[in-house]
Amino acid sequence: MNNKDKQINIYEDRWLTLDQIAEYLQMSTSSIYKMAQAGNIPAYKVGRQWRFKRDEIDRWVQQSKFNRVKK
Repeated sequence: MNNKDKQINIYEDRWLTLDQIAEYLQMSTSSIYKMAQAGNIPAYKVGRQWRFKRDEIDRWVQQSKFNRVKK
């Protein structure tokens, strides 16, 4: 398995870390962290760490897209 395959497989996992979701969305970790704290992105606090479900993030992105188009 080459590096590109490994990167793709990371995003197939059910739960993503803050670093993984930031890479997936091509955003900074600090932006994702602030959004999670404010409740602006689907996120779960597990102990002291944030976790994200990829399928929920994908739906959230699609809903955000539709909201911008409707305005």
